[in-house]
Amino acid sequence: MRLPLTAVCTLIALLVAMPVLSVGTNLFTGGTGDTWRHLVDTVLLEYIGNSALLCIGVGIGVTSVGTGAAWLAALHEFPGRRQFEWLLLLPMAMPAYVLAYAYTDFLQFVGPVQTWLREAFGWRRGDYWFPDVRSLGGAIVLFSCVLYPYVYLLARTAFLERAGGMIEAARVLGLSPVRAFFGVSIPLARPAIAAGMALALMETLADYGTVAYFALPTFTTGIYRAWFSLGDRTAAAQLAACLLGFVLLLLALEQASRGQARYHDTSGRRAVRQHLRGFPAVLAILGCALPIVVGFLLPAGLLLQLALADEGSVDGMPGRRFFDLARNSLILALIAAFLAAGLALLVAYGARHAVRTRQRLAQWSARLASLGYAVPGSVIAVGVLIPVTRLDHALAGLWQQFSGTHPGLILTGGIAALVYAYVARFLSVALQTVESGMSRITGSMDDAARSLGCGQGQTLGRVHLPLLRGSLLTAMLLVFVEVMKELPATLVMRPFNFDTLATQTYTLAADERLGEASIPALAIVAVGLLPIILLARQIARGRAATGC
Repeated sequence: MRLPLTAVCTLIALLVAMPVLSVGTNLFTGGTGDTWRHLVDTVLLEYIGNSALLCIGVGIGVTSVGTGAAWLAALHEFPGRRQFEWLLLLPMAMPAYVLAYAYTDFLQFVGPVQTWLREAFGWRRGDYWFPDVRSLGGAIVLFSCVLYPYVYLLARTAFLERAGGMIEAARVLGLSPVRAFFGVSIPLARPAIAAGMALALMETLADYGTVAYFALPTFTTGIYRAWFSLGDRTAAAQLAACLLGFVLLLLALEQASRGQARYHDTSGRRAVRQHLRGFPAVLAILGCALPIVVGFLLPAGLLLQLALADEGSVDGMPGRRFFDLARNSLILALIAAFLAAGLALLVAYGARHAVRTRQRLAQWSARLASLGYAVPGSVIAVGVLIPVTRLDHALAGLWQQFSGTHPGLILTGGIAALVYAYVARFLSVALQTVESGMSRITGSMDDAARSLGCGQGQTLGRVHLPLLRGSLLTAMLLVFVEVMKELPATLVMRPFNFDTLATQTYTLAADERLGEASIPALAIVAVGLLPIILLARQIARGRAATGC
């Protein structure tokens, strides 16, 4: 049974990694040449510059907001702290492109803010300066507002688990809270902060809706333009390969920034929170409330106001069209979630068995299967479409040869290729969740099952599967939500006349029909709240277990 399990894990890993490998092979392909030379001569440097500036700005933003919020929530006690612990996660439910639509309507020239300013002070156009939200700076601020929870989650855990004894020692030695923060807390939490920042930057590079709506030339908009406007798949693949190299460079820089440094807290003591009263407590409350208001409450309220104010959206969108969009999104999300959870279970079990039997091939397969999440959806889409389209034409040719009729595009003409792209993109999310649950199953259970005559399949079905029920449901939920929000891959790969809530939101917003776009946008946000509720429950259970 060892060989079949290893072979299955390796096959799954290769299928999941194929889109990334397919894109990588096009980096040095000559292709048509004319389109690529045109891109190099005109916009490639602009793509690189805008993407780099986005990463720098968002990196600073998410690190500042996420680390500051984590420091306040983990190491201080003030009114409302327990509520802020999970409320600070709410912006994760708000996709960046939805935030962009809400704030554009709110802050544009004819929006309520500038209209009020002109009426209040008697100003006209040209009498005052107002920042343009549809700009590189605006994109950096909006990305920072929705992506800081990646840093917050990891930094909060690091502050709670690693900084207790050393912070007390720093205070005994006379260091002020600010000096202790920069001299002790930040160095101990640096790996967690860097990991959270890397995740936020990968999400930034993966975004299409925000940068396209703001008309910012980046790699993702360039890929979409090369594919659909210029009709050159090879150029799109080469741009996707450049973006993939950009992502790998970010990961390499994050690893290199750590060098040989190691961060340990050998005291074994959890952090003791410092009680804040008076003005410091007010500042702490404002510091925690501001990201929540800007990143979730205000845009959610703006979307709800738009939905209620626009009669077309209220009367039309919740009808048959809305339910068709919701049905399409649910079908895609459910299929992808089931497939990702099932494949993650097989890969995680194969990796577990490989560790016990020292089979390196299956262990590497698990790591290879995790590659997709670090790759933007637009790259995955290009990497899927090129080989799958060739396979589609080959299958159609064989079918026509034997039956005399042409079946059309079997894979890319339906949702099969799109679901494949989702699984390749989000299998890592499910795999990490299942591996976490499987790590709590002791090896003695496998040994007991084997001593009773159970093979690998029986051990998986009778022992691991019942114990992993909760982890599998969590994995399915996380993949479900990710698929519901995914925009770039869906835009590129969806079948003709097949829209989802995400694509419809983007299309309506691009046509400046923000009132109609608010209904599907709110539906996406509502679905995004599901993992936030799950994380909030885990935070509450952790607080109850530790008594703090």
